[in-house]
Amino acid sequence: QLQLVESGGGLVQPGGSLRLSCVASGFTLDYYDIGWFRQAPGKEREGVSCISSSGGSTAYADSVKGRFTISRDNAKGTIYLQMNSLKPEDTAVYYCAAGRYCSGYSLRRSSYWGQGTQVTVSS
Repeated sequence: QLQLVESGGGLVQPGGSLRLSCVASGFTLDYYDIGWFRQAPGKEREGVSCISSSGGSTAYADSVKGRFTISRDNAKGTIYLQMNSLKPEDTAVYYCAAGRYCSGYSLRRSSYWGQGTQVTVSS
């Protein structure tokens, strides 16, 4: 079965950090651009960050720029989202997706999605 699996979510206090991981099952991520998205309760899903297949190009939504870092280790088949200085408004389910290309910080023509991992920022 071809799928993506996210991990690393949890409950963290404001100002804290989490690192999300995204791995592929049944296929290789090497040739895909990868995007991270999030969806907060009652809100539409939004793009957070995107990274090119080589890892040479990254982009971030203004709301997370300077706090989040996307990276990839193609040898391990894993994409990461390092999240620092977390705020309550970062609370959401975070999803990774594999697709054709990044358009700024948002992935286009996605082919595979994960089931999501919950991130809750609260004191």
